[in-house]
Parts: sequence; structure tokens; C-alpha cells
Amino acid sequence: MKVEYRTVNDIAGPLMLVEEVEAVKYGELVEIILPDGSKRNGQVLEVHHDRALIQVFEGTQGIDIPETKVVFRGKGIELSLSPDILGRVFNGLGEPIDGGPEIIPVVKRDINGAPINPYAREYPNEFIQTGISAIDGLNPLVRGQKLPFFSGSGLPHNRLAAQVARQAKVLGKEEKFAVVFGAMGITFEEANFFMEDFRRTGALERVVMFLNLANDPAIERIATPRTALTAAEYLAFDLEMHVLVILTDMTNYCEALREISAARKEVPGRRGYPGYLYTDLATIYERAGRIKGKKGSITLIPVLTMPEDDKTHPIPDLTGYITEGQIIFSRSLHRKKVSPPIDVLPSLSRLKDKGIGKGKTREDHADLYNQLYAAYARGKEAEELSVILGEAALSDMDKLYLEFSRKFEERYITQGEYEDRSIEDTLNLGWELLSMFPRTELKRIREEYLNKYYEKFKKGER
Repeated sequence: MKVEYRTVNDIAGPLMLVEEVEAVKYGELVEIILPDGSKRNGQVLEVHHDRALIQVFEGTQGIDIPETKVVFRGKGIELSLSPDILGRVFNGLGEPIDGGPEIIPVVKRDINGAPINPYAREYPNEFIQTGISAIDGLNPLVRGQKLPFFSGSGLPHNRLAAQVARQAKVLGKEEKFAVVFGAMGITFEEANFFMEDFRRTGALERVVMFLNLANDPAIERIATPRTALTAAEYLAFDLEMHVLVILTDMTNYCEALREISAARKEVPGRRGYPGYLYTDLATIYERAGRIKGKKGSITLIPVLTMPEDDKTHPIPDLTGYITEGQIIFSRSLHRKKVSPPIDVLPSLSRLKDKGIGKGKTREDHADLYNQLYAAYARGKEAEELSVILGEAALSDMDKLYLEFSRKFEERYITQGEYEDRSIEDTLNLGWELLSMFPRTELKRIREEYLNKYYEKFKKGER
């Protein structure tokens, strides 16, 4: 039997304090019944002896303290799961918002799942082709990896995330593949872009979307990545699918966490974020990966906008510690009309060596990306010198590297939003650009690969 409490003691912002409660648990859902019979929902944030602190989803405006009744529902936020979730659009709490029927659950799961036990993890080693040269060629994504996008406000990270969701595939295998897309604090315009793009390109049938808009409650924003990962765990480990999870924008998630922390009057940490931000992010990111003995996998791409483009800000800083690398977006490349504006030099995929090579991508891949990195880095140095001293002061070889860096940005990094390059195309394009140099400059590539590929591209063969 559900007990109705009329012991609301205090309200502060979106929080409500209820006294004289019994057997209440952290994370439990709450129903708040107002004097006019209307209902609001909430969740228990803290329990201390016989007092419970509740976050009200719809806000506390207009609540009459003495007349309001509170019912504790005895369970946390649960997600209804079945194979029918594919192709559907839900809000951050897992309720359908696409006009379709309710999901008839095969199973219900609490959204606060546990991170994968490190002992049970399988090492990621299978290449995922995203069709984007700056990722596939230089910082490959590996199945089961956590590879965040570090972007800035106004940069086209959402368009790239949508492109990855549409194009991602594992080569040479016909396997069940799905995308779980969780969006937090985005505008209606951005939400509409994702839905229309996936619908128009036919990608929606393998996508599960969880949308939390900017005007939705902060507590729902905190639930969104957890509902998305609960759906991903069901698809990966119950239905044996390979799942790519894209979470955008983790900065909005962390802002919601800070807002609730401030309302609870917790002692703030760096820049006002709660001291447990690292732990909280780890409980999300560490749910991705592969498990020994299970066919399915969860690969995670969290997208975050760095406040003031500062990668030492707590959100990108802590995310970098937990994940296996980062893809960094550059505002200066964006100004040069390079799209996607991926700055390949500070970007890093820590697992790239495990996912490439013979039988996975191609034998020459590792040598090729080392040489491309070195040539591009020297070209950028030549560009800085030319700004200070003028291009006339550069040696002939420096001028060649400068020309290479410009062509590399124009042809290799730049690509169309609907241009899906195979890994073969990406590697061949790299060789084509390197054929600008005399063979003696390519010191990072083994002789056998120079004989096999360089000579062919130097002669203009394909």
C-alpha cells in the first residue's frame, strides 16, 4: 500500500524537503499530488534519517506546502526494453515522443546500471569505418572504445556526429549494428535536424533516439545518458548487436549536475562543478566496452563543447582521463572553411594501433599515418615561419611542406557531409598527397611499402 505524506517542510528552487518518511531509497521516483488534483513527478536526491530531499522534474512553482501530498513509488527510473525500441524517439526518461505506441517491455531495467567490471572486459581490437578520413586514416575508432569529440560552441560537431551515426560500419562482416543517440539540452532546431536527417537518409530504422531539449527539466538531463546506455546494454548484451552510442552535449549534462549541486548547497569544486564530477562521468563512460564471452559491444562517442575552447576546463580535462583519446575541433580551421574542422595534430586515438593493419584495414596504414602526421606538422611549422619572416625566407623544401599542409587540409581533412569514404579511398588519398615529396623525404615508411604504393602513385597510377 502506498503511503501519502503531507509533511512537505520546505521548498528551494526545484527541490522539496519532506519529513517523517519511512523506508525511502536514494533515486526513488516520487509522485507529487497538488491540491487541484494535478500531478508532478520527482526523484529522491538525498535521504537523511526521516527526511528526504526531492528534485521536482517540472519545477516547484505554485506548490502549496501544507496541502500537497507526496507518494514514494518504491522504485527508480526504469526503462521498458524490447527489440521494438529501434527506430523510435523517446524523451530523456524513456517515454515515447514520436507519436508511436508505448513499448510493451520484454524486460524493464533500472537506468542506473553498473560500469563494466575491468576483469570481464575484452580488449577492443576491431576497426570501425566512419567514412571520415580525418578519423579513419589518422585516429581510427575501434569497437568497444570511448572516443570523445572535443568541440567548441558554434562548430559543426552535431553534423559530424550525425554523419558518423549514418555511416559507421565494421568491414567484412554482416553483423547486427545499431546506433543509440542521446541528446542533452539541445535546441528544438537541433533535435529536428537529427530526426529529419536520420529519417531522410533511412538511418532511423537502426537508431534509438533519446532527446532532452533545452527547456526540459535538469533532472531529466541527468537521466538521459543513463537511459541511452541502458538501451545500448540491452541491444548489445541481450540481443548481441554492435552498438554505437553518441551522447551530445556532455557539457549541458555537467551544467545540469552543477545546477542541482548548487541547489543542494554542496561544497563546489573546480569552477563550481561538484567535487564528484570525475566519479559521475566515469559511471557513464565506463558502461561502454566489450565483455568476455558476449558477442555484442558498446562503442561510445561523447560530444562536448569546451567552454571558451579551453581543453583544460574540468569537463574535457576529466573526460580525457577516463576515455581513450579525443578528436579535437579547431576554430581556426573552421574559419578557413575546412569542414569537418578536425585538428589532427592534438587529436589522439589511444587504441588506433590495435584496430589497424593487415586483415583489418591495410598493411601500410600505420606507416602511412606516421608519415602524414610528420609531414603535416612540418608544414604547419613552415606556415608559422612564413607568417613571421615571409614566404620568401623559406627553403624550397619548406615551401613544399607548406604546400602539402594546405592540400592536406583542402583534400584530406575537408570532405562533404554526405561523402562516405572507404578506408581504401582514405589510404590512397594519403599516398597521393605524399607523392608530392621526393622518396628520400619519406623516412617513416618501410621500403617494401614505398616500392608497392609510392612508386605507383608517383607515376599517377591508381
